[in-house]
Amino acid sequence: MILMTYILILMMIISNIMMFMSVILSKKSFLDREKCSPFECGFDPKSNARIPFSLHFFLITVIFLIFDVEIALIFPIIPLFKLVNFKIWIEISFFFIIILLLGLYHEWNQNMLNWTN
Repeated sequence: MILMTYILILMMIISNIMMFMSVILSKKSFLDREKCSPFECGFDPKSNARIPFSLHFFLITVIFLIFDVEIALIFPIIPLFKLVNFKIWIEISFFFIIILLLGLYHEWNQNMLNWTN
């Protein structure tokens, strides 16, 4: 038990020495802080985080993600064409297209597709 404690203490000392050496030997400076900051969608990370952005941009992004996921759901239907008869495959495809059209109709009713206010 004492040997285990010594090993644990030695491991903590070695890891602390390695972290201290990496801080000392690193070439980063505070002048490069902006270069290391994240850059997303054209927003300046040093400015106010609560700046307004277009809600339509967000909604179009959500619509794209929904249709992208639905396209990914179509791929497992393709091998079904060999396993089931044509009538069942058409029914599955028709049901899937109905779901897509209902989603598009809902987005149209919510004015998500209009770019003007």
